[in-house]
Amino acid sequence: MGDGPERTLTDDYRDAAEFYDFVTAYATREDVAFYVDEATKAQGPVLEIGCGTGRVLIPAARAGVSMTGLDASGAMLDECRRKLREEAPDVQARVELHQGDMRSFALGKSFALATILFRPFQHLETVEEQLACLRCIHRHLMGGGRLILDLFNPSIDLLANRPTHVEVPEGDPFVMPDGRRVARSFRIGHQDRFAQVNEVELIYDVTHRDGRTSRHVHAFRMRYLFRYEAEHLLARAGFTVEQVFADYERNPYGSTYPGDLIFMASRAG
Repeated sequence: MGDGPERTLTDDYRDAAEFYDFVTAYATREDVAFYVDEATKAQGPVLEIGCGTGRVLIPAARAGVSMTGLDASGAMLDECRRKLREEAPDVQARVELHQGDMRSFALGKSFALATILFRPFQHLETVEEQLACLRCIHRHLMGGGRLILDLFNPSIDLLANRPTHVEVPEGDPFVMPDGRRVARSFRIGHQDRFAQVNEVELIYDVTHRDGRTSRHVHAFRMRYLFRYEAEHLLARAGFTVEQVFADYERNPYGSTYPGDLIFMASRAG
């Protein structure tokens, strides 16, 4: 099999980007302090793959870290730029943003740390795409540079028993700055258990201030990976796995089920 990417990634987030920072599960996610700490300890420039709206990138820049963000979604990057314009000039000066494909990019600089946080790696559906991404990151790291790869640890119970094609409410409704009320739900469509890919829909039902309603559907495919599958991918791409955490408190893998899969890896060679 070849290692070159073939699929063209589309901007799946174009209809959801404006809601992203207001979703309760994202706004309260407990990973920001962890990543800002790791970025600060890197003592060098940091590359964030899938930087999105800058949820983590901007706090790291505030902490004095030189940040480069890469994202395939122009809509998400527009939200990040909008937020950056509200930051102090020194914070803005520490940030570079690039729209690009995580499987193939050339930024012309090297980094002390690269992060793939909050699941963007799981949009890659094949081994070829996954290796292309990891090898591209490897080329952009300094000697001794590190990678943090963040995946969800698959729940065997949910994979076997979660109903498909059923819309399930998710979290509390939230209110946008312009007064729109948004309720989010999700639906799992087709499950390809052989390819380990689920079709997912995140559904935003919006009630406007004048009473009108509208619905926005963010549809995407997501591949799940198991611990040792991911470790083998990292090894094939030239990384040495140093630690695997189950959460952002740095508890070891296996201490929480299903928990997260947070790989701390270093550039080998």
